[in-house]
Parts: sequence; C-alpha cells; structure tokens
Amino acid sequence: MIDYQEIATYITQLIGEQHLLRQEPNAFPPCFVIHAEQLLELCSKLRENYFFDHLNCITAIDNGQKAGTIDIVYHLTALTKSTTIALKITIPRGNPPQVMPQAPSLTPLWRTADWHEREAYDLFGIQFVGHPDLRRILLPADWHGFPLRKDYTEQETYHGVKIKY
Repeated sequence: MIDYQEIATYITQLIGEQHLLRQEPNAFPPCFVIHAEQLLELCSKLRENYFFDHLNCITAIDNGQKAGTIDIVYHLTALTKSTTIALKITIPRGNPPQVMPQAPSLTPLWRTADWHEREAYDLFGIQFVGHPDLRRILLPADWHGFPLRKDYTEQETYHGVKIKY
C-alpha cells in the first residue's frame, strides 16, 4: 500500500504547489483537485513511477448553468500496491452544440478510458481532446442533447415514436 502523504508530496513536487488546487485526504479514495492542463502529464507520471495501472472510472458532474462548470473525477488504482486515488478537474461547461466542454483524453495511457470518455461524451457532451473514436456509446448517433446535463430537455419523439408521456 502506498502512503497518502507520499503520493501527496510526489504530486505537489511534480506539478507545483500552485497547480494543486486542493487535497481531500479524508475522501474515499483520497482526492487531489488539479488544473485540467496538468491531468495527462500527472497521470503519465503516476502510471510510470507509482504503478497506477488501472483507470477504474471517470465520473462527470454538471454543476449547472449558474456555476458554469463540469467536474470530472478520475479513479486510479495501483493494483500491485492496493492503492486507489482520485483526481478531479473542473472545466467550463460550454453551451452545446455551439461550444462543447473539453478535457484531455487519457486513452494514450489506459485503454479503458475509451469507454469511460465515450460515456461522458454521450451523457454530458464533454469533448475529450485526442480521443481516437469519440462517438455516442449508449444513445443513438442522431440523439439530440446530453441527458445528464442539468439544462437537458427531453425530446417529445424519436423517429416518430412518442417518448415522453
């Protein structure tokens, strides 16, 4: 098991104290809030130097129009060390389809990011920059909108079938 303080010190040294926005050591798993620009490099170093070899999941949270942001939480596990941490970034939520929210893709590091990022795209409209095949995974390709956004309005019909009663 990797000591929390060891990881916290490593992350702080790697990205700089000014880029580590907040630590949540009492969260489960312990969470580090960072700038989105730091995500890909930090994940690469954690994988390489601390053997975080598994991306468990990616979760998105729409903070609403008033806040104007979406949080994305990444759960990483070092299987051989029995250690899991979370990394959290906050991005502008945009106004799809004109302006889409954007985050870096982690598909170069973990193949499982492919499905997780496609799901977040499908339900929240997040564009994962560098993703090799970003398309809907749960909904039909011609579906309008992103159902887990707080401003989503359900369609009345889909291809002539009434979906709202």
